[in-house]
Amino acid sequence: MAKRPDVVPAVKGTRDLLPPETDLWHQAEQVCRAVFEAYNYREMRTPILEETELFARSVGAETDIVGKQMYTFEDRDGRSLTLRPEATASVVRAYLESGARNEAGIKKYFYLGPMFRRERPQKGRYRQFYQIGAEVLGSGRPEVDVEVLEMLHLLLGRLNLGQCELLLNSVGCSNCRPKYVRLLQKELQAVGAKLCADCQRRIERNPLRVLDCKIAADQPVIDSLPKISQHWCGECAAHFEQVTTQLTERGIAFRRTPRLVRGLDYYTRTTFEITHTGLGAQNALLGGGRYDGLAELLGGPPVEGMGFAIGEDRFLMAVEQAGALRAAAGPEVFVAWLGEGAQAAAFRLTRRLRAEGFRTEIRPDPVNLKKSLGLANKTHARFALVLGEEEAAKEVVQLKDMEAGRQEEIPIARVVEVLKDFFSAAKRT
Repeated sequence: MAKRPDVVPAVKGTRDLLPPETDLWHQAEQVCRAVFEAYNYREMRTPILEETELFARSVGAETDIVGKQMYTFEDRDGRSLTLRPEATASVVRAYLESGARNEAGIKKYFYLGPMFRRERPQKGRYRQFYQIGAEVLGSGRPEVDVEVLEMLHLLLGRLNLGQCELLLNSVGCSNCRPKYVRLLQKELQAVGAKLCADCQRRIERNPLRVLDCKIAADQPVIDSLPKISQHWCGECAAHFEQVTTQLTERGIAFRRTPRLVRGLDYYTRTTFEITHTGLGAQNALLGGGRYDGLAELLGGPPVEGMGFAIGEDRFLMAVEQAGALRAAAGPEVFVAWLGEGAQAAAFRLTRRLRAEGFRTEIRPDPVNLKKSLGLANKTHARFALVLGEEEAAKEVVQLKDMEAGRQEEIPIARVVEVLKDFFSAAKRT
């Protein structure tokens, strides 16, 4: 007998999401949508594939993402295409290309979807990963920055994520940051031999990223480097002061973190990160900031921007730990029919229940009562509706509470009413 071939495994660095895990993802995404919509954000969906030049311009040709991590290939026409490693550049491209910038007022967008980077797989990090994010385009006011942070404060509270800390900094603007970067590079060149190999490589290519190094042996050297806050221009200092003042006025706690930078070239001024103690050493839950020069990098007119991205894979780890959401255990109702004379009535009832929004399951084949109730129990159904030929003739059904063990006979016409009353009361308690 020929050996059966092994099942082809998932690609390294990717994973399958199955119930009940996907139930939690769906619930968390619903909470995000509700909060975003309360702040008048609307959903944008962009292609997974983009021209490679979009990310080379926006993310920065010298960043690790463009240099080492992107999935890039040529199509049949010889164009270089890339699976998107992040979504902000795509959102801004769509905003410019669609003409939305010509409409009055600021624009608020949110997105959900997969991104792709060839990073080393580790806990909570994958090569196909998922992000939830939001972007505000068309205003450079500090009030916009504060509203974004306020929205995240509300979102994390809704999900019972109380072990979070907001880290805040400013990376300056196109006027003051280049001077600081040159000074930082000069200082790093003098001490570079004491730093790790990654930091030595970044000194020439992306010196700001040295400040984000997590290697313990490098910390004393990095702590001695000049801080960007000492080199802000007057406008950047005033902007940051207004952000921190307004956060304090709204009762949102934060910690000034002078070494906090973002890994992408387009960030300006406000930059932030929210950490969660339940995620271990790699405790970043989400991050973002202002990117007032991104539209120009993409060939558009000047457009101020502010936004953030949540790594959904790690986010769901924290949500699950917090226990604010619970995956659906199984169907709410299991319809057990007994005998050919009850089949039509059972399937009519099942169809009606599903149309009313109840999660309902029914076996397609006839089995005895013991097996039907056993299956209802195994699928964790809250109620079983037992419908035999006698019940069908009388237009009644046996309603069995699988958790409490109680059973009562009710008219089929009242099934929806009874179930609605029960689940409405359950939600209130």
